[in-house]
Amino acid sequence: MQNMIDASILENGLNSIRNTDIYLIDLILKRYFDPSMKIMDAGCGMGRNVEYFLQAGYNVFGADISEDDINYLRKHAMELNPKIRENYFRTEPIEAMSFEPESMDVVICNTVLHFANNEDHFNEMLQGAWSLLKPGGIFFSRLATSIGIEDRITQIEGRRYLLQDGSQRFLADEEMLRELTHKLNAQFLEPLKTVNVHNMRCMTNWILRK
Repeated sequence: MQNMIDASILENGLNSIRNTDIYLIDLILKRYFDPSMKIMDAGCGMGRNVEYFLQAGYNVFGADISEDDINYLRKHAMELNPKIRENYFRTEPIEAMSFEPESMDVVICNTVLHFANNEDHFNEMLQGAWSLLKPGGIFFSRLATSIGIEDRITQIEGRRYLLQDGSQRFLADEEMLRELTHKLNAQFLEPLKTVNVHNMRCMTNWILRK
């Protein structure tokens, strides 16, 4: 009987993280988070990165420009977690979110910033997410960069590039991320880490403490 209970607990735990970004799982396993924290997912989509937090009883918030995704996540979140209220999930762009400034302990902005139209738009999106974070809070971002594939991308305009996989992305580089970290008066919570995906695109973790 005990083995069956343990197996059920393990299965539920694995289900709650099976779609979560692997580097966010890394922070969860390192115990950077606790259920007293407010978690904001800026550009949440259907909520794959907050499933664990919802099941673990955190207050979770989200914003996305897709009304369908927000409607789905709002309903799903309220079913999973009795703390959640309808207005915790809002259909709005991350550069113009209506949540109270400095109200969140954690802001997740995963695979979002590289959809910026240009550098001004990138900075607006970043500021929108950063402004919600309390001093001492954690900013988790994973974004496409030019790091490691500089000779495999074609510039379209400014920092927008055509990648080998056929997609077009706004690509930051290491110097830009370090300069922005300094301008934000932030500290690296984890070192920059970049994964090269078959030389088609590179994804960089940018994880900061405010």
